[in-house]
Amino acid sequence: MSLSPAERYARSRQNRRQPRLAEFAAAQRFELDPFQRAACAALDEGRSVLVAAPTGAGKTVVAEFAVYLAMQEDGAKVFYTTPIKALSNQKYQEFVEAWGAENVGLLTGDTNVNSNARIVVMTTEVLRNMLYAESPLLDRLAYVVMDEVHYLADRFRGAVWEEVIIHLPEQVRLVSLSATVSNAEEFGDWLQAVRGDTDVIVSEDRPVPLEQHVLVKQKLVDLFDSSGQAATHRVNPELKQLARVGGGRNTGQRSQRGRRGSDRGRFHQGGPGTGRLDRPEVVALLQGKNLLPAIVFVFSRVGCDQAVRQVLRSGIRLTEAHERAEIRAIVEERARMLRDEDLAVLGYWEWLEGLERGVAAHHAGMLPAFKEIVEELFQQKLLKVVFATETLALGVNMPARSVVLEKLEKFNGEARVPITPGEYTQLTGRAGRRGIDIEGHSVIQWVDGLDPESVAALASRRSYPMNSSFRPTYNMAVNLIDQFGRERTRQILELSFAQFQADRAVVDLARTLRKQEESMAGFEEAMRCHLGDFAEYAGLRREIGRLERQSSKGNPSHAQRERMQRELVAARKALRAHLCHGCAEREQHARWAERWWRLKQEHDELLRQIRTRTGQVAKRFDKVAEVLSTLGYLERDPQGAVVSTAAGRILKRIYGERDLLVAECLRRGHWNGLDVAGIAAMAASLVYEPRRDDRGIDYRLPRAGFREAFDRTLDVWSELDDLEHDHRLPGSDQPSPALASAMHAWARGADLGAVLEDTELAAGDFVRLTKQVVDLLDQISIVADAELGTNARAAIDAVRRGVVAYGTVV
Repeated sequence: MSLSPAERYARSRQNRRQPRLAEFAAAQRFELDPFQRAACAALDEGRSVLVAAPTGAGKTVVAEFAVYLAMQEDGAKVFYTTPIKALSNQKYQEFVEAWGAENVGLLTGDTNVNSNARIVVMTTEVLRNMLYAESPLLDRLAYVVMDEVHYLADRFRGAVWEEVIIHLPEQVRLVSLSATVSNAEEFGDWLQAVRGDTDVIVSEDRPVPLEQHVLVKQKLVDLFDSSGQAATHRVNPELKQLARVGGGRNTGQRSQRGRRGSDRGRFHQGGPGTGRLDRPEVVALLQGKNLLPAIVFVFSRVGCDQAVRQVLRSGIRLTEAHERAEIRAIVEERARMLRDEDLAVLGYWEWLEGLERGVAAHHAGMLPAFKEIVEELFQQKLLKVVFATETLALGVNMPARSVVLEKLEKFNGEARVPITPGEYTQLTGRAGRRGIDIEGHSVIQWVDGLDPESVAALASRRSYPMNSSFRPTYNMAVNLIDQFGRERTRQILELSFAQFQADRAVVDLARTLRKQEESMAGFEEAMRCHLGDFAEYAGLRREIGRLERQSSKGNPSHAQRERMQRELVAARKALRAHLCHGCAEREQHARWAERWWRLKQEHDELLRQIRTRTGQVAKRFDKVAEVLSTLGYLERDPQGAVVSTAAGRILKRIYGERDLLVAECLRRGHWNGLDVAGIAAMAASLVYEPRRDDRGIDYRLPRAGFREAFDRTLDVWSELDDLEHDHRLPGSDQPSPALASAMHAWARGADLGAVLEDTELAAGDFVRLTKQVVDLLDQISIVADAELGTNARAAIDAVRRGVVAYGTVV
């Protein structure tokens, strides 16, 4: 990028004024983009920053500068938080390479490496827990990076981001990295309100331009007109013509729905007349057009695995001999700790064959170690095609030359829904490798009914709103009340982004309210009658209309008809007797009165919305606190202040969706007597989220007292659910013992194959569930009575073995 003389002079002045930034910029592989330089300059001057930019634009350079600044300051620390453990692992490895293992730590709940280091990578939940526990690790903390901060909108985990932002010590500077969201300024205003000086840096530019295509038969058709109109996002006329004739597909021929587990899936079968290529043909086309490496988003785990099998059966080989040797060496080194019998269960040999031929799947059902190997091989340009679900788009560094979207809809757990503009931006953001590609390519496969205008609108809208999902929990309530007291806690909760957004909405509603009131005053003047109160007269007319409509509906009884007739007669008599009835301008006044009445109804509805929105977060906190007081987790001390009881101090250490249920069962001793395998099975019943078809099944449960303990747990859940509904709180789903037997067997040493067969879980799902079990057991081991605490600690060792203990980070 060439600079003008004026720009070179300005850059020189900035370099003299900010030598640390100049030194950092000089060490980068690329010239810093304007948004990167602006964000780094703000940090260097002591301000926090919010950086909103497209995927792949280089936001992490700003985070790396924060790390650089911390390492220049004597003893200063920087925490780098991520939403997912895979991203934490990746950042840990990157920082180890840059700063050395002695300076870098990793905390992800189930992994604890060098926690006293000056650079610590962690999941956001770990930092939240540290803040509540007032951990000494927070000493000398200077910077916190919150990567993928738009996760704040996640309805299950988003509240954690707000808790961290609110409770970080005032002197800590915050580096918030977000995808391009439409309300970045609003979020920045909130950060300014709760954190102090915060610069909002928004960039819409991709460092590598994105070319967008639709794959019709064997032809890549540009999505946008390339005749000079592309800047206006005008749809390619050729695509419009194809849409009118059905894309060349014989619409009478429908794809077959296959049997579960077969390769006759919902994707498509290629062949004459279908208008779509099959997967091996798509890979061959991309290879022929030099568009590999590619990520193909399928939105189905089964579909990803099927796709790999289809490509392998076709005989495609995308790697050279030296690449295959390198792949095998890396995989054997990474997988050497896994047992041979486990490798067989995991389909290792078929998976390795795919890797050697340059093809792999990537989805949450895979063993985490296998996913990490796929990511490493793709980053090293050894893999050429990865079939992935959308989880790959969440921050993991796997840029490709092209991205293919098989469909523009996905199953959200309840129904097939279109992907959002934000999801489209995240997915296609993987296309284009900075420093390698001069452009990236997104490819949408043609399907029947594809509307090019809708696709263009999806591709043109680069942003989506970030809305708070914050809500006070039981654990949050006791932690905050213990630290700040009840009244101060209410004030703190009113600092949340949820309340900020609600208040902003109230401001807009109040503005509308004032306009309505001005209009209503004008209507009142226009309907004013010199003979009497016309509003009263108009009310009689509306009452007569209501009674007439009521009498004409349904089949009223004789008594009802007589009553309505009497009311009608009385109303008509009152109308005729009213002073305004004789007004010469009566009907003109009546028209203004009708407008006034309709606006009055809208006005009352707005008032209701304002009353429900104002203080909504604090109101929910009050309900949570009432439940805790009823159960004895909170009480008033001799001075009248609300404080936590001994039970409340246990609840302070229990995190998760079922915090109160766990604390209550521990308090009542319902799990006392459970052995090592039994407490592991109980933890699995509390963390597992059952599928819809899991409900209502009578499961085979472990023995040795587990069934009785689980029945007592269900009784407590039922009591809590009733209590929550009494306090107008939403309650929770009933715990499911669907995986209790499998976790019981695993804790007793059962083989992986037997456990997976019993649960019908994918290996990745089993590992993820087991790590959640370990996390809950760790919490129980800290707060439970001696015997149960000892068994919980032993259960951690019993379930953290084999594929669960294996990881490429440590």
